[in-house]
Amino acid sequence: VQPNNYSTFYDDQRQNWSIMFESEKAAMDFSKQVCIAKCNSSPVLDSVLCQDLLLGEGQGVEGGDSLEIAYTGWLFQNNGLGQVFDSNVNKDKLLRLKLGSGKVIKGWEEGMMGMKKGGRRYLIIPPAWAYGAQGVAGRVPPDSTLVFEVEVRRVKLVKECSASDGQSISSRDSPAPSPVPSSDGFSAD
Repeated sequence: VQPNNYSTFYDDQRQNWSIMFESEKAAMDFSKQVCIAKCNSSPVLDSVLCQDLLLGEGQGVEGGDSLEIAYTGWLFQNNGLGQVFDSNVNKDKLLRLKLGSGKVIKGWEEGMMGMKKGGRRYLIIPPAWAYGAQGVAGRVPPDSTLVFEVEVRRVKLVKECSASDGQSISSRDSPAPSPVPSSDGFSAD
């Protein structure tokens, strides 16, 4: 996925291709179908499939960052989208989560890494990375593969270091490189 309704890919012979779509919606719909095709052509789905729909802006999120998410979740049935089992898209409240806190399914923790504010991503999550053999009573049958469309509406990055004047700064928030040589917890002095 590229800005301005472009997608790029390469084929089996490593030939690069670009496609320009007439609208953002057409580009996103195509990307969703690519993700579903990847899932259907995989002999065993043993990890999360991620497909960006919109890239977003700013720094990619990492473990510890706090996000506010709009999402819709479907059951993956008959090689495609089944019924919606959960969504907050038309609700007043966004889902707040801290990546890496273990409060959401493992597939979300994995699939949302690197997303940016305003970004949208399609996730196809196998049962082992979702609700497994127990499912969710009345909503998600046991051993269900799930599909989510997630959009990052707000991001709060982890503060990595403090400036000498007591103001918190994050080397990941600023466009310029941080004066601190690394974020391993050691100060520049």
